[in-house]
Amino acid sequence: MTGFAKLADAGARLAPAVSDVASGLRDPLLLAIIPNGVPVAEPVAAALRLPLAGVCLEREGEPHVTAVPDITGRDVIVVDDGVETGTAAWLVGTALRSAGAVRIVLAVPVCPRQAEAGLHSVYDEIVAIHRPLARRDLRWHYADFDTIDEAEARRRLDDR
Repeated sequence: MTGFAKLADAGARLAPAVSDVASGLRDPLLLAIIPNGVPVAEPVAAALRLPLAGVCLEREGEPHVTAVPDITGRDVIVVDDGVETGTAAWLVGTALRSAGAVRIVLAVPVCPRQAEAGLHSVYDEIVAIHRPLARRDLRWHYADFDTIDEAEARRRLDDR
């Protein structure tokens, strides 16, 4: 393990870097990839006083984004627990671009450099605390990879 104690710790450490980017965006919306992007995004939303919503990715069969909130004409900051291959982040970024987002920023605790290159085709900017050369299982970056399920993620978003 290297890096972060828990998902919320990663979010707290990500917040200052996201703040620098968010200051240049117009009316940004923080969008967490459900489920594990939510505990990372919560401290970012609290620190920056940004609205937080979620986007769900169906991972069974052919992966696809199941629902996108209304983001037409908005700047969006996508938050997740990290990037391994980049597939989930790419699918979400592509769906947001198709849904009318103006600027899209990806904010994650970990983004391997080999995955980052492909993500620049859909994201205007990528904010990451760690940019390792090669990818590893995300659990490796956390002392306690305290994941939550989709129901818990939705409950947390609904309680905001």
